[in-house]
Amino acid sequence: MGGEIAGIVLAGGQSRRMGGGDKGLLDLGGRPVIAHVIERLGCARAISANGDPARFARFGLPVLPDSVPDWPGPLAGVLAGMDWAAGQGIARILTAAADTPFFPRDLGTRLAAAKAPVVMATGGGDHPAFAMWDVALRDDLRAALHSGTRRMRNWMDARGALRVEIPGEDPFFNINTPADLDAARRRLAEGPQWT
Repeated sequence: MGGEIAGIVLAGGQSRRMGGGDKGLLDLGGRPVIAHVIERLGCARAISANGDPARFARFGLPVLPDSVPDWPGPLAGVLAGMDWAAGQGIARILTAAADTPFFPRDLGTRLAAAKAPVVMATGGGDHPAFAMWDVALRDDLRAALHSGTRRMRNWMDARGALRVEIPGEDPFFNINTPADLDAARRRLAEGPQWT
């Protein structure tokens, strides 16, 4: 496998606190939230999501459903990304959550510099959805999911995850509620530092 990194946008959540639907498709500054995420990721190659893939057609990226049943959570999205990347001959994936539009554009560079099989962003706490993963771990992850593992941080720490501090003013602010969406719109209106 080559040294290329594939960005995978994790968009498989059920958005319960937002009342259902896709948080990533909500409008933020005239564009869907997920469009901001794809742009910031820079290397986005696929979207991990369940349900009708047509709702993401405008982004021109493959949509990867979970291969593990019963909504096991974001680790299943990571596995879908790993399996897809392996099929493309890509050795590492960089994941980002579809509802977090303000993370730094150089996130991948910062995480890749740590050179470990699993590298997690931290800053005001851990952010396991923002991580770099070696695709070679996919069979281990698949076995863990089938045995009931659901917590990202637990699985990552058991594989010796390194943490990389990402400075900034709440760079991993995510949109979970209507109030969060209003706050994101205010932040975006503040100026070019957020665009």
